[in-house]
Amino acid sequence: MLKYILLSALFFITAQTATYDCSNLLMGQYLCPDPSKNQIDHKTQQYVGCDKSGIAKGGQPYLMCQKNFNYCQCDFTVWCIAAEGIECDTTSNNTFTKDMPCKWTNGYHLDTVLLLSVFTGMFGMDRFYLGYYGIGLLKVSTLGGFFIGQLVDIILIALQIVRPADGSYYIIPYYGAVVEIIRSDNETYRVPKDDW
Repeated sequence: MLKYILLSALFFITAQTATYDCSNLLMGQYLCPDPSKNQIDHKTQQYVGCDKSGIAKGGQPYLMCQKNFNYCQCDFTVWCIAAEGIECDTTSNNTFTKDMPCKWTNGYHLDTVLLLSVFTGMFGMDRFYLGYYGIGLLKVSTLGGFFIGQLVDIILIALQIVRPADGSYYIIPYYGAVVEIIRSDNETYRVPKDDW
């Protein structure tokens, strides 16, 4: 009889959900974006509302757009879902909003740039397309840097080192091959070890 009481108490304790501040959850304790909501823009393959700052904003419970010239600048909530058994104190369920990093795109497709670089790179069409007009003129006048510049550009574009001149990223499939370039600057340093 005591065994059944202990088992039922254990079940009652483990079946309860705990209330947390979901903005402090660790990776693996939540899933972003919430799969039940459509939060990926099908044109850019990034979060809806991704802007030049590289962050899809969370915290606003609605979509608010301002029309500026030919694009729509949006503040959009990225909804996330917490792991089973975690209840968020802000929403009283397992969903919450979070600012998510994203890659701002401006309409340049990686496959288009690669095709331009392979077939018309000797005439500088890839660089003209990306917005580097000076290098494009140089490649036209030297026939792609005597074909060596064309080969170098194919490699640099395939490795996504050369991006569009406006600072945006290429449009590629959301779960496709994305290259993350890690750069070292004054903010990065090697942490000394104890045995140094």
